[in-house]
Amino acid sequence: MEYSIWPNSERPWSVVLELAHAIEDMGWNGLWYADHYMPNTADGEPANGDFHECFAILSALAAVTTRIRLGSLVTPTTVNHPALIANRAATIDRISNGRFVIGMGAGWQVNEHTAFGIELFGAKDRVDRFAEAIEIVARMLSEERTTFAGRHFTVTNAPCEPKPVQSPLPLLVGTGGARMLRLTARFAQEWNTWGTPESAAVVMARLREACEREGRDPATLRKSVQALFFVVPDEGSAARLRDKVPADRSVVGSTGQIAEAFAAYRDAGFDEVCVPDFTLGADPAQRIDAYADIWGNAASLVR
Repeated sequence: MEYSIWPNSERPWSVVLELAHAIEDMGWNGLWYADHYMPNTADGEPANGDFHECFAILSALAAVTTRIRLGSLVTPTTVNHPALIANRAATIDRISNGRFVIGMGAGWQVNEHTAFGIELFGAKDRVDRFAEAIEIVARMLSEERTTFAGRHFTVTNAPCEPKPVQSPLPLLVGTGGARMLRLTARFAQEWNTWGTPESAAVVMARLREACEREGRDPATLRKSVQALFFVVPDEGSAARLRDKVPADRSVVGSTGQIAEAFAAYRDAGFDEVCVPDFTLGADPAQRIDAYADIWGNAASLVR
């Protein structure tokens, strides 16, 4: 089992840099970063608030870290053209000397599409666009030149040079939908989902079904999962908090109970657990201490 972290996009660069160095020194395996441009809102209205650009942050981290894997979680194909995604990924893989994962998704956040005048599309067209985009990205990262003519995207004799260090550079898809899972089985090397051990295991079963339909051995896909992790001192605190947080994506308990959740993820077939920093403290020092506690007392029991 491997472990990674996910800093909130609102964190200043200096804070992300300090955290990346700290978790790399501790022994964590990776760092993921969201590709969004503003905080989400329930009503779809654009929102104020610092949100740092994903690939600028990942490029900078690629240059100043030496061991951890780095990846986008995930870049929407509504916003980013697949040729741009491929060239970004290849370049960052070069900067990192082969430590980059390009995470892709179909897009979902209403307010950023509204604010920037980018069409979100209905569900079917959104997945149609994604299907074309992931094929183009996969081919551009591996073929000398790529030609593709689709309904949404067209590339003609398109180069992507230099090629990435990794062959193949891992493509990750973040999804739980049936058709998206089949596209994952067809094109990706990695898959990601949200959930508790119980809810994520349900989606894992759907992934295995999709792999069977596509003739893909699910063991050839690296599977990662994240939840909101709340470390609390006693069961009374845990019980009160569980009534307030999303039940299907929150793990609440002592460090020992967090370790039990990690073991349950492993037993469900996951290879990696991602621990976001969203719930781990109000300031950088608290969050680094929380990661040190989890790494030393929970992750150490399930590796």
